[in-house]
Amino acid sequence: MRRVRSLAGQLMLWITVTITLLWLVAVGFGAFVMHDEFGEIFDSALQETAERLVPLVVDDLRHRDDPNDSRRIEATRGPVEEEYLTYQVRDATGRVLLHSHTAAARPFGAPLKVGFWQGEKGRIYTAATMDETIFVQVQDSAAERREATREGSLALLLPVLLIVPLTVTAVWFVVRRVLAPVETLRAAIGEKDGGNLAAIEAAGLPQELKPILRSVNLLLARLRAVLAAEREFTANSAHELRTPIAGALAQTQLLLAGLTDAPARGRARQIEASLQKLARLTEKLLQLARAEAGIGVAQTTFDVADVIGVVVTDFQRASDDAGRIRFQSELAGPALREGAADAFAIVLRNLIENALLHGSADAPVDICLTERGTVRIRNAATPMGEAELAAVRERFARGRTLAAGSGLGLSIADRLLAQMRASLVLTSPIPGRVDGFQAEIVFSVPA
Repeated sequence: MRRVRSLAGQLMLWITVTITLLWLVAVGFGAFVMHDEFGEIFDSALQETAERLVPLVVDDLRHRDDPNDSRRIEATRGPVEEEYLTYQVRDATGRVLLHSHTAAARPFGAPLKVGFWQGEKGRIYTAATMDETIFVQVQDSAAERREATREGSLALLLPVLLIVPLTVTAVWFVVRRVLAPVETLRAAIGEKDGGNLAAIEAAGLPQELKPILRSVNLLLARLRAVLAAEREFTANSAHELRTPIAGALAQTQLLLAGLTDAPARGRARQIEASLQKLARLTEKLLQLARAEAGIGVAQTTFDVADVIGVVVTDFQRASDDAGRIRFQSELAGPALREGAADAFAIVLRNLIENALLHGSADAPVDICLTERGTVRIRNAATPMGEAELAAVRERFARGRTLAAGSGLGLSIADRLLAQMRASLVLTSPIPGRVDGFQAEIVFSVPA
């Protein structure tokens, strides 16, 4: 999967690369200019040295007893001092008359012509007397020129190695400061889901981001209005559907009470059973519709312990399996959570119904409210595998059971809990046991 990079990261990458390249180009251009300038300086030194040597050499040769003497001009010097300039004094025939300490007696390769000449070992300048009988050739070292250019380039590059990191650090700080409102808005929008549709506050946002915030808040307002309309429609539909089904079931029961013919009573009982099944399925479908409409999304809070107490009491009063339900609370005080109390009650009813229907008939259904506000509902049952636990979350999936049911209870509970920013964790077998089924409601954020 391709990694998604952040806007700040891309800005930092491109700014760093751009700054580094610009500095390197600047250093390269500076090194190129410096190389040309050094060349001009060295050439000027060569020419000036050669021209200054001409009258001195001529005067020296005139005062010598033997004009053919090619001894060096001696000078006091340190024994390890490096000589960058070497010279030779030659006559018109090319014979070396004088030469410096480190220059060889063999003539330089430069022709006897006034001007510059580029040799293998260095650059040579030739100066001559007016009658061009004496030539002075001065040579500098090519290695010295390269060393000067190299050291000058390093002198330009070393500050860059310090400036670029400092610049990148400053840019990183500025980018983070400038993009902080964008990160704040992104985080606020990321929190909006089926369980949180409240408007986003506009405090501290720059002018460029306010239109985006205004559009997002308008969209959230429209979503809240649509969900409210769907909830109202679902509530009205539930009433309209329950009434005719209940009326048909009552009429069938009255008809059944008045029938004496055995075959007719059998058919009437089948009709009664079908109507009861239709009533249960209608109730589940209406719960599913309400869950899809987002009834779990509410800007209110409820006490988990109070809702569990009400639901358990309803089951104990109206259910034939009231004696199987055991409720235990480990909380010392209230456990407030965000969401709608009626939506959480629907979740509990579905989970308890599943535990009663699909659990062992002679085993209890344990409901426990832990100290952290987590709700656990346990029942004895044949253990299930991971694939089965994933499958029973789907709509109309009933697993390996012969008990009556629609296969919608867990799907409805899962949907409603997601709207309340809670999760439904299914485990089988129960931890610490070899059998059983556990449904655990875990709230992510306390109210």
